[in-house]
Amino acid sequence: MVNVSKFGKKIAGASGISRLMDDLGHALSSGRDMLMLGGGNPAHIPEVQEHFRESVHRLLANGDEFERTVGNYDPPQGNKGFIEAISGLLADEFGCNVNPKNIALTNGSQSAFFILFNMFAGAFEGGDRKKILFPLAPEYIGYCDMGLDDGFVTGKPEIEHIGEHIFKYHVDFDQINITDEIGAVCVSRPTNPTGNVLTDSEIEKLSDLAGTNDIPLIIDNAYGTPFPNIIFTVAKPLWNENTVVCMSLSKLGLPGARTGIVIASEEIIDMISRVNANMNLAPGSLGAAIAANLVRSGEIIRLSREVIRPFYEKKAGEAVQQLREGLDGIDFHIHKPEGAFFLWLWLRGLPITDHELYERLKKRGVLIVPGHYFFPGLVTKWEHKHECIRINYSQDEKIVAAGLKIIADEVKRAYDGA
Repeated sequence: MVNVSKFGKKIAGASGISRLMDDLGHALSSGRDMLMLGGGNPAHIPEVQEHFRESVHRLLANGDEFERTVGNYDPPQGNKGFIEAISGLLADEFGCNVNPKNIALTNGSQSAFFILFNMFAGAFEGGDRKKILFPLAPEYIGYCDMGLDDGFVTGKPEIEHIGEHIFKYHVDFDQINITDEIGAVCVSRPTNPTGNVLTDSEIEKLSDLAGTNDIPLIIDNAYGTPFPNIIFTVAKPLWNENTVVCMSLSKLGLPGARTGIVIASEEIIDMISRVNANMNLAPGSLGAAIAANLVRSGEIIRLSREVIRPFYEKKAGEAVQQLREGLDGIDFHIHKPEGAFFLWLWLRGLPITDHELYERLKKRGVLIVPGHYFFPGLVTKWEHKHECIRINYSQDEKIVAAGLKIIADEVKRAYDGA
């Protein structure tokens, strides 16, 4: 057995996100016709894909632009032209003074959160140790192993029932206690896995709490406004010098390009740029090159509002309706789908664990994600964690419909003791 450091064991150890990606990879390469309702792959929306193709053709046809894109390093902060275009677009959309010095690119959002979590949590000079506060669980599975220390504190949500089978999580501010051990507050909006969109009031309160305690509020905006704008409700964007907003080109439709976008104070951006230089020399260039003209022209906003958002909102409605019909007679509850492209299904009183349900569905050719992985830092025993699953409805409608039918059947079998 290879003898590795604590860091090696931590970063290379088994985790929810590694198991998820392994299962996805094995499923795709196995030759089986797996119904992929797990993972976070966006849909291949024809009109969006056509714009990407046009961008690539333009890149290949425009003198030596392709050679410069793939043959030269960008600065550690990222591609300057793309950053300037993004800063102009965000200044218009956010209505605030975002300039190029407030933006850095990373090799995907996962890389950005690794940097940020270990920048604001862990061991500090003088012997202090700090943690990241997630005010609302469930939260993104990919956060769970981003800290080199086990540096997370998580709050249980309030649950509001909205009608017979729909509910919504809210931040329980009475539970939030920002002590000296908290180094930053982090939320995703819309939330992966639930599709929850924290209200403007919740975001403003969290921003005020973070500012009062002189710690940053980190907002994971991977699905949010102004792009890809997979939000089905009203949500005002927020950015200020005490807020770090993380965006991405992945959910727009470019997950393979691994392009994360961090908007923060100049001091934080300088630090991220130096980390980029130390870890990667520079962030990748291809995603920025493909998306640059879409950003400069504003077409990225039109696509997000007129194509991407309606596409996912329609699919969410269809999936909810199918589950309502298929799970009739079961004590099920679906988180109100307000954004992203997941349904969060709560099966109250589920006779088996979420992981057992996951394994049974996998045997029947359907991949979902067990819910218990989405509670980083929540040490309180809570049966709710093992009664939920995440379902991705972004795939082809026939795949989603077939997968939801099997899920409903297997859930009923579980309740019947089969």
